[in-house]
Amino acid sequence: MYGLPRTIFSSEHDLYRDSVRDFIAKEITPNNAEWENNKMVSRESWQKLGANGFLGIQAPEKFGGMNIQDFRFNAIFIEELGLSGCSGPAIGYPLHSDIVMPYILHYGTDSALEKYIPKMVSGEFIGAVAMTEPGAGSDLQGIRASAVDRGDHYLVNGSKTFITNGYLCDVVVVAVKTDPTLGAKGISLMIVDKDMPGFTKGKPFAKVGLHAQDTCELFFEDVEVPKENLLGKEGEGFKYLMTELAQERLVVSLAAVALGEYMLQSTVQYVKERKAFNKTISEFQNTRFKLAEMCAALEQGRIYCDQLVHLHNEGQLDSAMASAAKYNMTELQCKVADECVQLHGGYGYMWEFGVARAYADARVQRIYAGTNEIMKELIARKILK
Repeated sequence: MYGLPRTIFSSEHDLYRDSVRDFIAKEITPNNAEWENNKMVSRESWQKLGANGFLGIQAPEKFGGMNIQDFRFNAIFIEELGLSGCSGPAIGYPLHSDIVMPYILHYGTDSALEKYIPKMVSGEFIGAVAMTEPGAGSDLQGIRASAVDRGDHYLVNGSKTFITNGYLCDVVVVAVKTDPTLGAKGISLMIVDKDMPGFTKGKPFAKVGLHAQDTCELFFEDVEVPKENLLGKEGEGFKYLMTELAQERLVVSLAAVALGEYMLQSTVQYVKERKAFNKTISEFQNTRFKLAEMCAALEQGRIYCDQLVHLHNEGQLDSAMASAAKYNMTELQCKVADECVQLHGGYGYMWEFGVARAYADARVQRIYAGTNEIMKELIARKILK
């Protein structure tokens, strides 16, 4: 569908893309409707992903990974999930590998790495990151979950909400206040796992979209977290979050473009077949112009994201770049969703049609990983500094 070549990928990447696409066609797409009914993917799917080497590919070989430090492979996995139209898996699986795991790999102690990474790579352990609270969303400095130093452990109390992979998670990277008097400098990150007494989960939320993605509240009541589960240094958590959020926002951007492409491809097929006034919908000028507008915008978005993937591989992706991508691509995804539903007419509002589900799934993209209003603020800071 797109005319410009994807110059950042090699033949090796193409082979990997083929293997990802085949796996999705066999193991994910056929099960997505059932997972949407269950409000979560199956644990078996995580284990199959691990067995086929699709989780945590960047992890060292001694922990079961492939030590692949080329983010283009990660990008391919995200893209192909998006192109399948399975929005829930397209968010939950990459979050585990590309958002949660880097915190542990980059800042975890040796004992934490040995305990958690092999099981995350195999799919035995599912990862989540817990930042948002009922009273603190994009303003991370306002979190109230606390961790009190008790000598050989921290005592963690508080709650987190809207946690992706929350209901199934076995290991959670939690943002807490270790010193509530210091603002951002009082935030620390630590690992909480399913076996720690006092750690409980709420029921999966009944969301507007992303029905195959388990999102819930997490509760911490006098949870004893050993000191070796502290990530990096105490009080440095906010800095780590700001460092890793650039990749998180790139992940969201890649998924947004791919899901937009899925909706466009589905709509092109539909308008070629659907007839009105004795001709196909595709023969109407309005339809052709709308398709052209979406195709042009998505192609530009894809090339922009390719450039950011390249810069990320070179260690040159910064917060403003990632914020711009997250802002632009998620806005585009929502616009494409709306246009594609319109071109489907009444059928676009029926849940059995992929564009209806994609429309419902798209809206949250402008909210999580930092609202798009926050993205504009971050972009402005770079402009005005």
